[in-house]
Amino acid sequence: MELEDKNMDTYSNFAELRQMEPKDHYAIHLQFGTSGVAVIAPHGGGIEPGTLEIARAVAGGEHTFYGFEGLKSNQNQKLHITSTRFDEPQCVTAVQSADKVLAIHGCSDGDESTIYTGGLDKKLKLRIEKVLSAAGFTVEHPKPVLQGRDSDNICNRGTTRCGVQLELPKNLRRRMFASLDRQGRQRPTQLFEEFVAALRRALEPEHF
Repeated sequence: MELEDKNMDTYSNFAELRQMEPKDHYAIHLQFGTSGVAVIAPHGGGIEPGTLEIARAVAGGEHTFYGFEGLKSNQNQKLHITSTRFDEPQCVTAVQSADKVLAIHGCSDGDESTIYTGGLDKKLKLRIEKVLSAAGFTVEHPKPVLQGRDSDNICNRGTTRCGVQLELPKNLRRRMFASLDRQGRQRPTQLFEEFVAALRRALEPEHF
């Protein structure tokens, strides 16, 4: 995540954020699917730009989609709540209703093609790594703070208590859109389409 240390968070939980931030500073998106898979972006909008758009496209119509979107004109990082403490109620409901959870995050470091995988679902993580590698993306394991192995990580709170998180460097996300500002994120590139298609292949039910 672009804020890796929970001690850097302005708010320790959603209740604090909701108390201090006007409602027009953020939006919550939730669409339930029927596949048993939830694709989430808990740091979307201006927090980790591009992650919400990617998660929504990967979810499509069959998977559950959740996104928390930062809408502030600046300083959206104040809305970041670390994944181990992310407790926005609609997200918790969506995740706890899912057998498989895939969380899309953004990180600051990394080259233009590297994706960092984490989470406790070893089988799904391996499947995603294979599919992304076959699509031409470089997949690596990040430093320990980004590996998503804490049982409290939002990606690991589904019915199976294990999920997957992907950390996408800003340089990679920048190549997926015309730009990472709000308008530019409405114009995805061919790389975005290839990435989304690869993840959707990895989530096809015959692989579970």
